[in-house]
Formats: sequence, structure tokens, C-alpha cells
Amino acid sequence: MKKRNVIVIGAGFSGLSAAATLAQNGFEVTVLEKNQTAGGRARKFSANGFTFDMGPSWYWMPDIFEEYFASFGRKVSDYYQLDRLNPSYKIYFGPGDEVVLPASIEGIYALYESIEPGSSTALKKFLEESAYKYRIGIGEFVRKPSHSISEYLHWKIFAAGLKLNMLSSFGDYTRRYFRSEKINRMLEFPVLFLGGTAKSTPALYSLMNYSDMVQGTWYPRGGMYRVVEGMETLAREKGVSFVFDAEVRSISTEAGKVISVSTATRDFAADYVIAAADYHHVEQHLLPENARRYSQKYWDSRVLSPSSLIFYLGFNTRIQRLDHHTLLFDEDFAGHVTQSIKEPEWPEKPSVYISCTSKTDDTVAPEGHENVMVLIPVAPGLKDTEIREEYLDHVLMRMERYTGQSLREHLVYRRSYAHADFESDYHAFKGKCLRIGQHIDANRLPETKNQK
Repeated sequence: MKKRNVIVIGAGFSGLSAAATLAQNGFEVTVLEKNQTAGGRARKFSANGFTFDMGPSWYWMPDIFEEYFASFGRKVSDYYQLDRLNPSYKIYFGPGDEVVLPASIEGIYALYESIEPGSSTALKKFLEESAYKYRIGIGEFVRKPSHSISEYLHWKIFAAGLKLNMLSSFGDYTRRYFRSEKINRMLEFPVLFLGGTAKSTPALYSLMNYSDMVQGTWYPRGGMYRVVEGMETLAREKGVSFVFDAEVRSISTEAGKVISVSTATRDFAADYVIAAADYHHVEQHLLPENARRYSQKYWDSRVLSPSSLIFYLGFNTRIQRLDHHTLLFDEDFAGHVTQSIKEPEWPEKPSVYISCTSKTDDTVAPEGHENVMVLIPVAPGLKDTEIREEYLDHVLMRMERYTGQSLREHLVYRRSYAHADFESDYHAFKGKCLRIGQHIDANRLPETKNQK
């Protein structure tokens, strides 16, 4: 019997995982990728002796990766090696005021106690509840395919939902436990980088704090792109074929079913298509109009995940005060949130995240040099063409103020990346840097009427 074939559009994390899963379930799978390499937003590039991960830089939730590879009878260590960072990261609140988060949970309890006496007891209770949210939230909610609301109409899930504080805001929830605004900002920062506010994000997201503090912050030796390489290698082992520099231009349908996809040079017939690309682009530009579910007016009304202004910087000197992960929260944190999410505009005094992987990995920069990635969360849809130099100057000022070192004359490589680049490289709607994916269940695939 001839295998049914599947075309996967996009070789990011979701495309790679869908492709490998479908191949293991007996499908013939071809991945079409617009760019020259796999990874999507998690690509890498090298220049002047520096190697930069272009996208994700935090390795949290290690069990998710372990379970993924285990589903194929593999281990993470078959593809890449992990080191736990210690300290996990550093947060700078201002002169003489910074927090270094240790790797050990006992060290974290001591840290919290030093900030707010008695808070270690509250933190233990907070993490117990966060552990429950992690276990149930991931198992009962995140892993549902979300084909229908009926998947959630079960008394066990309803009961779990009450304990998950789905109707409470993250900010209100943390303040039940801690009076210290410093502690609350420490707990809330992942929410900002996910594109929410403490008031608008459900308390369920305290599961991120469980992963942060209990599971730890890790680094794949050689960089985050090792994860992409591992997933691509696994997919090839399962028989997946890859075609790079193959931007899909259109998806053809017949009688309500997708039948083929077309690139600039070739048509690919398909029994099924998985579109692991930007949802808006697929829906509004690849599908024929009669196959679309939404109008452009609908898309323009959506609240989107954030974009980012990113600088990839190479310095020909060591920078003493930076850790692998350093967060500069010495300016108006609330104002940045407002200008990035509530009232979209370029932030006047942004919070700044710095990743310096050369602190951990001597393969990513020449000897005696530093590899630095700087990220500022910003609203989607902003015009970035004339403002990048202004923000680079601001970033260098903030780094010099924090480190006490003169850095400008040591800057030997720089590259910026923002809205226009996300749009050009990934067809990201309004230049957003995060993409909300859809769960793929290979066992349900043949039953699906509209494959997208």
C-alpha cells in the first residue's frame, strides 16, 4: 500500500516535531523551508568569528525535550549535551541592588528570605502550587489538540481548572504570597517576555516559575541551535526529506481539501499539508480566498504577541559583570509594559535582556572576546527603520553604566534585527517575534477535513 504523503511548511520547532511524528506514524513526509537552514526563529548565524543563536536563548522545561525524544526511543543526550547554569541568571534593579538567582532550591529560599523575611515559607507553598499547575497544566491543557471545546468538557478538567486559578491574574496571585515588589517583579518577568502583563495573564503561568526555580536554567553545549540540529537529525532518521530555499507561494484546494502546494520552481502534490508557518501568512496569502476562515479585518483586530528589537554584538574584550543571562530592570518596568503592550509605542526607558553565551561556551567567540545578544521586547507593528541606531546607543549606555566598563571602542561586530526582519525572514504578521502554533496529532490527521 502506497504511503500517504504529507507536506510540512516550515522547519521550525513545530514543523520538525510534526514531521518526525508523522514519519514515525507511517507517512511520507517532505518539509519545505523558506530559508537555507532549519530552525525558523531558532536559527543561528556566524560572522567575524562570533556565532549567535538568533532566537530562543533560555532552555527551560527540560522534561518536555526529554519526553519528545523518548517518544522516538531516543534521549536528549543522543543529540546534544546540557549544562545547568549556576547562577541561573542575574537581575539588576539599580546601583547596589541586584539579585543573583542560584541554581539550588535551598539557595533560592535563602535569597527570598534575605529580601523579605518569612518569604521562604511562602515560596515553598507557592512552588507546591506551581508544581501542580505544571503537571496538570501541561498534561491536561497544553497537550490537548484543541480541535473542539468538547475536549475540555470533563469534570476532572473543570475541577483542575479551579485549582489552577484560571480566573485569577498572575499579579494578584503572586501578591497573595509576597509583599515585596522586588520579588513580584522577579516572578513576573517571564510574563513580559511572553507578551503579557501580570494583570492580564492567568495565574496558571506560575508554572513557569516552577520550571525556572525547580527544574533550572540549562544551556546546550554549542548553543541553542544544537536543539534544532538534534530535531532535524531525528527527523531524517525517521525518513523525513527536506527542501531548503523553498518558499511556498500558494496552497491549492479542490472540493474543500488541500491537494498541493507550490514554490517558485515546483508543485508538490499532497494528501495532507501541515502549515507550521506564520498563521496569518498561510491564511491570508497562501490559501485561496474561498478556503479562508478569517478576514483581514479580523486579523487587524487581534491582540498579538510582542516583537523584539535585537542586537547581536561582538566585543574584543571581556565584560566582567555580565552573566550568561542578565536582566537590566533599572528603569521604569511598568512604563515599558505599558508602552509595549497596553499603548503600543517604542519604550522610552526599556527593560533590557542580555545573553552572553561566551561566559559559558568558549566556542562562540574568539579568545578574549564576548558574544552578546541584547533583546528589548517591543510592540508589534512599529516602524523600526530609523530608530535602531538610537536604541543601540541606549543599549551601550546601559551596559556601560551597569558594568562600569567603556565598551563602545571594543565593539567589533554588530547586527540589528527587528520587525522588518521578522516580516522578511518569516512572514511574521506585523513583525511579531513569537508564533503561536497549533498542536498536531498524527493519529487524527486522516480524519481532518481542512488541512492547513
